[in-house]
Amino acid sequence: MSDSEGSRVDMHVKVLDDGVVERAKSRGLDVLVYAPHFVRLPEIRRRAEAYSDDELLVVPAREIFTGDWRNRRHVLAIGLDEPVPDFITIDGAMAELTRQDAAVLAPHPEFLNVSLDEHELKTWGDEIDAVEAYNPKLLLKWADRAREIVERDGWAPFGSSYAHLSQSIGEVWTEFDQVLDTEAALVSALKHGVARQVRRERGLRHQLRCVVEFAHLGYENSWSKMDRLFLQGTEPTHPRHIAYEGRFDDVAVY
Repeated sequence: MSDSEGSRVDMHVKVLDDGVVERAKSRGLDVLVYAPHFVRLPEIRRRAEAYSDDELLVVPAREIFTGDWRNRRHVLAIGLDEPVPDFITIDGAMAELTRQDAAVLAPHPEFLNVSLDEHELKTWGDEIDAVEAYNPKLLLKWADRAREIVERDGWAPFGSSYAHLSQSIGEVWTEFDQVLDTEAALVSALKHGVARQVRRERGLRHQLRCVVEFAHLGYENSWSKMDRLFLQGTEPTHPRHIAYEGRFDDVAVY
């Protein structure tokens, strides 16, 4: 962890290994928020702890897929104490995140069919602590729209690499005016609106990384993947998986 008066946080990454940690440190990051798809919280937390050290804090998080596959809305939760599954109603997800007093973030607003739109953001405004202003997958009109929503409606912003590929780590970060050396400190900063700035790399190399990250969406959003993962109910984050002991059956959409 740096000795500066603030912290540079990549607020949402999907990958974590030795190379990711090395790259994060070389880019001057202090914190990574690690939220892989379809992985239960205990495993995310175990991996985050294994890769954290005095130079880099890895914070476990969950990007929860609410709604069904074709009309899902992603919600990023930091500070969870108990696992929350994917593919539950957004009402059910928000109620559970509020119960656990997690920091609730809206990633990539109005992006494709996977994001909260402006109306939904306002509907859940009391629960949402920050809205993403930029990540490399937000090309052209989506980048403009995210920035417009955040600035016009006065949301506390955040930015992330949203890295599904290790080379994207550190392309975007959120610079907080406070040292954040624990998960609890990050949650508190988000919930209490600590001042921050969204920063990013620029130039041709950054633009190329944006294109590569966007292209990675193809398989991730395919129906064949959905069929393989969820229709049989055995995926670890399926709401009817035995690990959840039936707690989410009443809000499950599959």
